[in-house]
Amino acid sequence: LEILVTVLNENDNSPMFAQPNLTRTVPEDTEVDTAIVAREVLSAADADLDTIYYELTTTLQDTDGYFAIRGVNNPEIYLQKALDYDKFNSTTLLLYARDRPVSSPDPTKTATATITILIEQSDTRAPWFLPCAFLHADASACISSPYSGRVNISEMSTAPLLLEPGPIHAVDPDYTISDRIVYSIVGGNTDEVFSVDADTGNLTMNKIVTSPDSFLLQVMATQASNLRKYSVASVEIKVINKSNYPPYFQTGIYNGTAFVGLPRGSFVYQAGDPSTPLVITAMDEDFPDV
Repeated sequence: LEILVTVLNENDNSPMFAQPNLTRTVPEDTEVDTAIVAREVLSAADADLDTIYYELTTTLQDTDGYFAIRGVNNPEIYLQKALDYDKFNSTTLLLYARDRPVSSPDPTKTATATITILIEQSDTRAPWFLPCAFLHADASACISSPYSGRVNISEMSTAPLLLEPGPIHAVDPDYTISDRIVYSIVGGNTDEVFSVDADTGNLTMNKIVTSPDSFLLQVMATQASNLRKYSVASVEIKVINKSNYPPYFQTGIYNGTAFVGLPRGSFVYQAGDPSTPLVITAMDEDFPDV
């Protein structure tokens, strides 16, 4: 009598990851579709020789959708959406390995691997001139206003010029890199009247100005280690006559009369002379003919 015995494979083993805890550092400027963790590193083994089904999730809010796996049977993790260091600089991914499909009614055994992703800030932005106002809520762009200042005609100033809204100053917005900024004048500097300190951004005069024409300088801020990262700001310098005297009022007290019931915008008249509008006049001895 010949007896044939068939041994059935019982699902009594859970999938196992060779490395259940991984850490990867990913540069911010990594291209979309780049592999972050290889399939060979993340493939789980099952002593029952079952087909493994994978699922990837994230544990941190607002970081979903940046990383994904190639397929339900391919656990390679790749970058699905461009990174932004200012939005988040780390996240934790959970990779599940199951020996049955998610929809299967059969008992399922599962293994979990934890992948920590650290985002490394890259040199992606040109310098920002300060002060500046953020253009978007995510602080990805900051717009500065032109600088302005004044110099007296036929007068040499040896100190750095005072500018509005403040001194020339730029920063590297990739703050973990914080590259050194180098300043230079690249336009508008007729006759080389002005110079800018390459390290501080202070604007000074090289010679006197003999004409009342204004200057519209173009000042460039460049990253010392990457000349392709630069920004240009406008600096308007007005040439004026020196003011020796402050303005003054013709009288210290003005008295006027306003009538009840008149509409907005009506004249206020001189007290004691209801037919003559009240006029407040200031004088300046620097302009005697005005």
